[in-house]
Amino acid sequence: MANDTQTESTVPGSARERLLEAAEALIYAGGIHATGVDAIVKQSGTARKSFYTHFESKDALVAAALERRDERWMNWFIAGTQQRGKTARKRLLGMFDVLREWFESADFHGCAFLNAAGEIASADDPIRIVARGHKERLLAFVRTQCDEFAAESGMEGRRAARLSRQWLVLLDGAIAVALVSGESDAALDAQSMARTVLEAESVSEADASISRATNASSSKNKPSKRPPSRRTAT
Repeated sequence: MANDTQTESTVPGSARERLLEAAEALIYAGGIHATGVDAIVKQSGTARKSFYTHFESKDALVAAALERRDERWMNWFIAGTQQRGKTARKRLLGMFDVLREWFESADFHGCAFLNAAGEIASADDPIRIVARGHKERLLAFVRTQCDEFAAESGMEGRRAARLSRQWLVLLDGAIAVALVSGESDAALDAQSMARTVLEAESVSEADASISRATNASSSKNKPSKRPPSRRTAT
């Protein structure tokens, strides 16, 4: 007991935070199933009893560690995106520059949430729920930028929703390709595709505007179909 207390007191931070930090680092680098509780406890510098004090199971620890990573990663991604430009178009395309910086870092091992979801079969598992929540949160942020792009370009709101879903596919696709290939330029390839998508949306919106204007003009010039009045002068 005395030794456990002494060991924990020599490492800064609470035991719970150290367990979360160690779990996140080890699981992100090596995977959930390949990382045991003993390895997490050892790296955290805590006593094994601290693990049972703060978490009911390894899965609970993993889910909590992923929630912690979600908060930090989203804050980083949002801040990086906001710095990429004053227009929504620049920020949307700048997301891929943010990703490229991440891909070039020494500790890049792909998306922790896609990795975790790939290891957990049940959609109702707490770990999968956290992973799904992260993607929903990322999509929501992307949607805010797509809504602003729609306002800037005059695009219909319903098309902004579709654009945000396409953008998430491009972001996750770039992350997956960078992980497998080891090439950070996967972000630039995705950015090029994203630019094409925006250009196509702009052309489609221009065509839609012309169509609406033509229909409005035709309706204005179309003769009335109202039957002539049968009233006679008196």
